[in-house]
Amino acid sequence: MEITAKTAQQLRLTEEEFELIKQKLGRTPNFTELCAFSAMWSEHCSYKNSIKWLKTLPRSGGRMLVAAGEENAGLMDMGNGFGVVFKIESHNHPSALEPFQGAATGVGGIQRDIFTMGARPIASLNSLRFGNLQDKKTQRLLNGVVHGIGHYGNCFGVPTVAGEIYFEDCYHTNPLVNAMSVGIMQADKMISATAQGEGNPVFFVGSATGKDGIGGASFASADITNESAQELPAVQVGDPFQEKKLLEACLELINTNAIVGMQDMGAAGIICSTAEMSAKGEVGMKIYLDNVPTRQKNMKAWELLLSESQERMLIVVKKGMEKQVLDIFEKWDLSSSNIGEVTNDGILNFYLDGNLEASLPANELVLGGGAPQYTREYSEPKYFEKIKEFNIDTIEDVNDLKAITEQLIQIPNIASKRWIYNQYDSMVGTANASTNAPSDAAIILAKGTGKALAVTVDCNSRYVFANPFVGAMIAVAEAARNIVCSGGEPIGVTNCLNFGNPYDPEVYYQFVKAVTGMGDACRKFNTPVTGGNVSFYNQSPEGAVYPTPTIGMVGILDNIDNKMTLSFKSEGDIIVLIGEQKNDIASSEYLHKIKKIEYSDVPYFDLDEEFKIQQFIALIINKKLIQSAHDISEGGLIITLMEKGFYNNLGFSISYNTTIRKDAYWFGEAQSRVVVTVANSNYESFKTFITKANIPFTQIGTVTAGEIEINNDKWDNILVWKEKYDTAIEKHLN
Repeated sequence: MEITAKTAQQLRLTEEEFELIKQKLGRTPNFTELCAFSAMWSEHCSYKNSIKWLKTLPRSGGRMLVAAGEENAGLMDMGNGFGVVFKIESHNHPSALEPFQGAATGVGGIQRDIFTMGARPIASLNSLRFGNLQDKKTQRLLNGVVHGIGHYGNCFGVPTVAGEIYFEDCYHTNPLVNAMSVGIMQADKMISATAQGEGNPVFFVGSATGKDGIGGASFASADITNESAQELPAVQVGDPFQEKKLLEACLELINTNAIVGMQDMGAAGIICSTAEMSAKGEVGMKIYLDNVPTRQKNMKAWELLLSESQERMLIVVKKGMEKQVLDIFEKWDLSSSNIGEVTNDGILNFYLDGNLEASLPANELVLGGGAPQYTREYSEPKYFEKIKEFNIDTIEDVNDLKAITEQLIQIPNIASKRWIYNQYDSMVGTANASTNAPSDAAIILAKGTGKALAVTVDCNSRYVFANPFVGAMIAVAEAARNIVCSGGEPIGVTNCLNFGNPYDPEVYYQFVKAVTGMGDACRKFNTPVTGGNVSFYNQSPEGAVYPTPTIGMVGILDNIDNKMTLSFKSEGDIIVLIGEQKNDIASSEYLHKIKKIEYSDVPYFDLDEEFKIQQFIALIINKKLIQSAHDISEGGLIITLMEKGFYNNLGFSISYNTTIRKDAYWFGEAQSRVVVTVANSNYESFKTFITKANIPFTQIGTVTAGEIEINNDKWDNILVWKEKYDTAIEKHLN
């Protein structure tokens, strides 16, 4: 078979990249070798269009023990000799075509990134985006994705403790499925994804290899089109029970001191794990593909190299300790096979049936080595002109506050997500400390460490669409605010950057500005980026999705007694608004979904002001001065008050007099605002602290036994509103 530039293009490589490959090899690659480059130089594996900007993010400092990019996931210091490992990744394209397996294997893949480092996963989170919930296709995708996440997580035995979900028309064809995992470990027992030691055996462990997932990395590096369904074999098939056994076997093996290095086989399978481990250790490998356990006969070399079958790991073992490895995996009823050995020449040689099928320099395949790095052109999106035209004065102010609130509370982006989270086991392993006491971030007990963790995922992509720079800063700030309002100290970020086609200058503008804003905010909050994932090509013939830089953030609670919940506690408690109300309805759910305004600016935000308010919230929680804290986000002040009332069925009586518009006061989404409640006995101390800190605040009302009253206007009891909130999404699905 003659290998030409056309062959390369069919494998999603450019003609220029084909010429570069020939230059690096000093010859024309054969088909198997070209397939390897196709996978490894795909956007999904090489980050060739994003790495320049990713390097501008803060990737060290704070509690970082392993800088971003050095290992499969970030490792941060928890104290007491323990570390927390966490990462978020996307599985968008597979979920668009086969939602159940696409989402399930996304959950499985991110768990392997955690335990391959020696950490035990203790919590899962997810961030989801779909089209209009009234659309039958959206309902099918939603059902499949939620079922897939629940099935894999519940069976694997790690609780799903938090998440977010939005419904916007731009995600109709290309939904977003981002999965996050958090694990803990003894900080000095980390296993590196590095191959070392000439002659050390290379082991393949876990499930047998099949043809599922072949070309998945390349598939994830292209737009979704009408023909994408023909690429369905690129979607992997997962088995959570196999992964549970693999987890236990790997953690048991770590304690034997037999491991030199370990890496999961995720995107691009065997070729990726062998190349990355070898390049990192500046070694090579001889791999005998005949020894790879398979579940389909007569698989070709390129199929074995590129298969993304799930629940598999590559382990470099200390020579002479092979039997310990074989015994442990036999005990757990898992395949294990010696498939090769480490060499000192930096070359990956793959053999099948005695023939040398591919000979490749490991370093030339990988990110940071020979993989190309591009700087794309970018330009301000044309739709910014429409955003600049928005004028709040052209929108009629609200007359019937109650009627608009009734509409707002049933919008799917705001309404209760109980239909979703009820399908997830949030208590398996009994790590979750917040299921029965809701807080802005999930609080999970890190058993054996003496600490707890606060975890969250956040991004309002409408804000990023309106202003990528400020919108991305808000995503970081909201994540930090959620952790602070829950009693935690934010320590680090993992991100999943979901954007359209990077060759579109307007999409690339969104990406560049979002990464820049994210970096500025992370530096302000001292939350370095531990790693993550870039997902480009979230685009269909109708256009790109909203720019969606999802932020996964982890915080520490040194004392679990500092956990703060969001709900009203006692009748008579004083309700205080911290922060300033602004005459601002920009990019709010009210403006977009009720007033049907597509283009408006980002909500008010000031980074310094946000930081100051968060520091104050942390102080008053530590001083035990407040009963509850809940930040104002989607839906504005009225939704925050409702959500504070639902858990204990308590209402509120509010008196207000304002010079700003009523819709801005109640429904605006200006940032840096938190609603707290204070017991009467603590109110004078609270006022002293907040006045001394020079933080704006307003006493706006009191907690009631269930009645809702606004400026003497009596509304329905909180239970009536809770019923509307709880059932809105389910009504669409039934």
